[in-house]
Amino acid sequence: MPVSSQPRGGHRMSAEVHLRLILVSGKTQDFTFSPNDSATDIAKHVFDNWPAGWEEERVSSPSILRLIFQGRFLHGNVTLGALKLPPGRTTVMHLVARETLPEPNSHGQRNREKTTESNCCLLL
Repeated sequence: MPVSSQPRGGHRMSAEVHLRLILVSGKTQDFTFSPNDSATDIAKHVFDNWPAGWEEERVSSPSILRLIFQGRFLHGNVTLGALKLPPGRTTVMHLVARETLPEPNSHGQRNREKTTESNCCLLL
């Protein structure tokens, strides 16, 4: 479960993961989570604790909230611990409303298919 919706002042536990979530509008909010929290857990927590300054961007369901980290969508079961985020630092992620996600690695597979070269040789 998320540790809290706001960073704690003073002493910080090393097991906490600090996230700064950015909306498409550019609005940001800091949250603190456990390394065991998944992308789905984070989306639900943010939905249940929607920041007051984000009212114009409110969505109808946590199931359409998606996290983007380093240009990639995080699928529901990926935990923060699996991302090996640097301890003691705030990590920035984008939060977007999107109904569906591309399949994991589908973009990379598509790129590999486009760059496949033929090893054909013609002898005259």
